[in-house]
Amino acid sequence: MNTLVIRNGRVVDPSQNLDEVCDIKIEDGKIAEIGSGLSGDEALDASGLVVAPGLVDMHVHLRDPGLTYKEDILSGCTAAAAGGVTSVVCMPNTKPAADRPEVIRYIIEKAGEASAKVYPAAAITMDLAGEEMTDFAALKKAGAVAVSDDGRPVESGAMMQKALERACAEGLLVTSHCEDLRIIDGGIIHKGKASETLGVKGMDRSSEDSVTAREIALAAATGTAVHIAHVSTRGSVALIRDAKARGVRVTAETAPHYFMLTDELLMKRDADYRMNPPLREQADCDAVLEGLLDGTLDCIVTDHAPHAPEEKADFLKAPNGVVGLETSFAACATALVHTGKMSLAGLIRRMSENPARILGIPAGSLKAGMPADLALFDLDECWTVDPDRFCSKSRNSVFKGMTLRGKIKYTLLDGRIVYRDHEEKGGAK
Repeated sequence: MNTLVIRNGRVVDPSQNLDEVCDIKIEDGKIAEIGSGLSGDEALDASGLVVAPGLVDMHVHLRDPGLTYKEDILSGCTAAAAGGVTSVVCMPNTKPAADRPEVIRYIIEKAGEASAKVYPAAAITMDLAGEEMTDFAALKKAGAVAVSDDGRPVESGAMMQKALERACAEGLLVTSHCEDLRIIDGGIIHKGKASETLGVKGMDRSSEDSVTAREIALAAATGTAVHIAHVSTRGSVALIRDAKARGVRVTAETAPHYFMLTDELLMKRDADYRMNPPLREQADCDAVLEGLLDGTLDCIVTDHAPHAPEEKADFLKAPNGVVGLETSFAACATALVHTGKMSLAGLIRRMSENPARILGIPAGSLKAGMPADLALFDLDECWTVDPDRFCSKSRNSVFKGMTLRGKIKYTLLDGRIVYRDHEEKGGAK
């Protein structure tokens, strides 16, 4: 049995309250032992690096099947590995939608050769149309770990209640894209000073807040669990905080751009800063940050949503979405850890342990017997984001041109090195 020892790294694993310099022995793709002076057939010197559980991004769009000119499963997972992400949950708004077992099986089969583990989220309704519910039992049997109509809301409260109850019975997580399309009414950026100045229709935060409140009410009434996707408003944070205090089974995620950036960037008329939900105002950023720090928001995700450059060229007509897999860790380390707002263990908990626990997947921990999925990074290395050097097929990053502090150096999947930082790929140094 071949063994690999990662030596002299600062091992940070919140699941074991571990933060110390030591060695990790890997045997047969699994964590065998953590200690000092360990020996093996091969060694990787991690001196000066942090060794952590591989990151778990529970909200990505891999665009495969059907939209592979934007991204595909292999390219998306290569981008994930470049960002230290070893497990991803891919959303169902593909073409065809992931609403049938054969689509789920296609995703899992293609992901067998990928540089990250892919866990499909199946559609709640057929073709995400909100009219006919999918076969949750068959989708789970095919390999789905969650259900969502992400990309769209489930407009009918009755349909969502039925979905919560059926998913609970099948052991599937329900992830909700909280948006009232009638309130949005064609809006393309946050409704506020920027939209008024630009003369474009805005997206009122009440769209998100009202559906967040609905999902909480439905989960409370049925005793089921619901996960709120990409939280961006101060209202949603307050609603989730109150619901958790009342014992409602609600978890929630946000993305780095929602606590780092505001809608003032839209004044550039650059569609790379357009996503849904949109960048909002400073008060929303502050509330999302507070929600992360006090545990109201459980996870940090990317909502990685690739689009081709020509699609993003027209500010008014461009589709919503930004890429994020290759920048998420560095952005969060820069904004949270290096500012003293959050401990490194706290960040890893929100980017690895918590999403793995919510999903119920074997990830997020370096305990003996767990898959040897690891991220090794230099917490202090500064680099400038150059989208032209991304592993992703797409370039639509909100962090383009920014200098970030914290660089992924190696990513291991089942004990194999699937990413090694070199100047020629994976982002600029």
